[in-house]
Amino acid sequence: MAFTLDQIATALGARLEGDGSVTITRAAEPAEAGPDALALAMKPDYAEGLARGGAQAAILWDGADWRALGLRAALFVPRPRYALSDLTRLMDPGPEIAPGIHPSAVIDPGARIGDGAAIGPLVVIGPRAEIGPRARIAAHAFIAEEARIGADALILAGVRIGARVTLGDRVIVQPGAVIGADGFSFVTPEKSAVENVRATLGDAGDAVAQGWTRIHSLGAVTIGDDVEIGANTCIDRGTIRDTRIGSGTKLDNLVQVGHNVVIGRDCLLCGQVGIAGSVRIGDRVVFAGKVGVNDNIFVGDDVIAGGGTKIFTNAPAGRVLLGYPAMRMDAHVEAYKGLRRLPRLFAQVAALQKAVSKLSRSD
Repeated sequence: MAFTLDQIATALGARLEGDGSVTITRAAEPAEAGPDALALAMKPDYAEGLARGGAQAAILWDGADWRALGLRAALFVPRPRYALSDLTRLMDPGPEIAPGIHPSAVIDPGARIGDGAAIGPLVVIGPRAEIGPRARIAAHAFIAEEARIGADALILAGVRIGARVTLGDRVIVQPGAVIGADGFSFVTPEKSAVENVRATLGDAGDAVAQGWTRIHSLGAVTIGDDVEIGANTCIDRGTIRDTRIGSGTKLDNLVQVGHNVVIGRDCLLCGQVGIAGSVRIGDRVVFAGKVGVNDNIFVGDDVIAGGGTKIFTNAPAGRVLLGYPAMRMDAHVEAYKGLRRLPRLFAQVAALQKAVSKLSRSD
């Protein structure tokens, strides 16, 4: 696809300076930008890269002299990184899924397919499933019985959507995700060692040896509008009630959401986050990579947790957390500084002990 700089400026709401007829076919980092590329030089640090590349046009930082940088034109935007959302949407052709239903797709006669939906090769759609208008489903996806997919949804290759799962409008599910597998729920006939340890924080007690009995998952998964699910992410169905994810929430790759979890609106969960069963998470919560959340706790609105944080107890709204176990980020940073000072402190204490010992002997 090719665009003039005028067209890009209109799409981004950008201020254009210079020749708006410059043709752009791609975006690129400044040092790798050729004459057909729009260089993304949004900070003064990128000026050197512009000199090495061959771009004719760039998105520049405010106040930049585009003529002195050897460009024919430049775009200026109030918030350059935010402008990337419009630019990438404009230039992304999306997956190529042919309109209509591919001959190799297997669709139960009881399923309902909305107007304008596109069903790719080897897709399987089960009984009484509903596919919304203009939804696109890529090759090898599986939609189980009574699942409902909203309008304009995009289900990519190899996705597995379980029975009675509901996805809202404009949901995007990346390849390999599994939504609606059974929850990891098992119980023992008598009180187990795990239950004793949890109650005593260390004593397994006299629990007898016994096997695990499965608790079946009767609930499903309900996902709101404009949610994105990353590749190979797994969202378990609820035991009795549905696991729920609020509208606007985004899950990265390899995220695990346990049974009965409730996640609010506009949350952001990065790669390898793990949320144990029956956790409730508020709105606008952000978890960096590898955050872990203990079961049956509550995380309030607007909580932010740094990478690798392990949350074992309820987190109040607005708290910024870091560490294992989680604590306030500023407290964790101070604790870490103290930890780094320990070797020097030990050396000082040893020297003091030695000095006191000599004084004692001299007396």
